[in-house]
Amino acid sequence: QVQLVESGGGLVQAGGSLRLSCAASGRTSNNYDMGWFRQAPGKEREFVAAFRWNGNTYYADSVKGRFTISRDYAKKTIYLQMISLKPEDTAVYYCATEPRWGLTLGAQDWGQGTQVTVSS
Repeated sequence: QVQLVESGGGLVQAGGSLRLSCAASGRTSNNYDMGWFRQAPGKEREFVAAFRWNGNTYYADSVKGRFTISRDYAKKTIYLQMISLKPEDTAVYYCATEPRWGLTLGAQDWGQGTQVTVSS
């Protein structure tokens, strides 16, 4: 099992930017996928972005062009750089391993979540 600790959330005005970090521990190899999900109040959790172990990246349509996922294999950390933030990006953001999206949403391990609030 992998332990995930997110950081970097906070309050930002619309149009601003934030960078989330997620540090993983408990697994020696880097041969696993990682990703980000988010859940807004009263809504279901949704996929945001993924970084495959081979370097391929995937994004939800709602964040394409504004969010960038990256990964530091040496630090076992992934990042989510968010720019041009909108009030509708307000949510708790969760880091995860082996993310699944599309027809089935899920992951193998989840972080505790970090709150992102975008004010209008």
